[in-house]
Amino acid sequence: MALKRSTVCVHGVDAAFDNTGAISVPIFQSATFEHPGAGKSTGFDYARSKNPNQLALEQIMAKLEGASEAVAMSTGMSAIHVFVSLFKPGDHLITSEDLYGVTRRIFFEICPKYNIEFTAVDTADLDAVKAAVRPNTKGIFIETPTNPTMRVTDISAVAAIAKSIGALTAVDNTFLSPYYQNPIELGADIVIHSGTKYLAGHNDSMSGVFITNDKDIADKARWYAKTYGVTITAFEAWLSVRGLKTLALRMDRCSQSALEIAQFLKTLPNVTEVYYPGLPEHPAYELSKRQARGFGGMVAFKCKDGAVAKKALESVQIWTYAESLGGVESLITCPIYITHLDIPVEEREKRGISDNFLRLSVGIEDAEDLKADLAQALA
Repeated sequence: MALKRSTVCVHGVDAAFDNTGAISVPIFQSATFEHPGAGKSTGFDYARSKNPNQLALEQIMAKLEGASEAVAMSTGMSAIHVFVSLFKPGDHLITSEDLYGVTRRIFFEICPKYNIEFTAVDTADLDAVKAAVRPNTKGIFIETPTNPTMRVTDISAVAAIAKSIGALTAVDNTFLSPYYQNPIELGADIVIHSGTKYLAGHNDSMSGVFITNDKDIADKARWYAKTYGVTITAFEAWLSVRGLKTLALRMDRCSQSALEIAQFLKTLPNVTEVYYPGLPEHPAYELSKRQARGFGGMVAFKCKDGAVAKKALESVQIWTYAESLGGVESLITCPIYITHLDIPVEEREKRGISDNFLRLSVGIEDAEDLKADLAQALA
């Protein structure tokens, strides 16, 4: 029977490694596993290779993304590291220019040491993507919506460009989660999540997931994860599976509140610009409706000046000034101080990310309380 994604979130584990009838998958807190005989295995040998809780998380994530393979890792950055490991010296990749700061650090500071080169473009501009293609272009990496300016890329169109040159398309799907967006069904080859965010959803665990329909790519990803030692632990995987049970509820609540808050911010005199794909004036509003089932809980906005933004960060009472996103608690941050600190000033300014730019991760609190807190903080 085909299940809706909200049901898969709750009932997506079908592994037969536990026969106790436990409703919650038990925590298999073991570093190693007994072999039933010489040259024989239960499927679990050493926890750095695979553990039962990891398998449970991978089963759910593959189903949610409409894929056949998933590899769960310790963090989202582990999954990014494994992704770039698929390429060899001399390869060239195209990436979204508006990127999470640490992703950019890997692409532009670490990869060049191994002669893997990246070109950053606005991937929402298909002509810019085509213009960046080289004879040695082997991959295109997209964040959509982007962190933090909420740019939206046409996944199907970029995947078509990649396929025409024999390149892989990878999509960081963290902001919308598999409940709202499924890049593989839109033509992407690889999907990456920071499971620390919406998947686990409670700001209390860290994980990453690498998803694909290509078994050869998945096998390579597992080999790199095992070799690097970035496989997810049993407890972190258990927390992620527990968090996924409420993903649909949390995403719908966050998205509903985020739209209300985005509309409310537009009415405040000290707010000059609001970035949210769910606003009809957003340039990718129609595209977002076509390729996703919701707009998500991330909102960004510009204050009149940096002094207003600084006061807001220090005056909020319900919102918490902290990095990360996707949890039940609402968070506010200024990217130039935390998530995008390493990005050169000229690049940040080009994208409008300055000291008056704030990013919100809308949680599940009452939207009226959240709006009232923003009103007093931004007064």
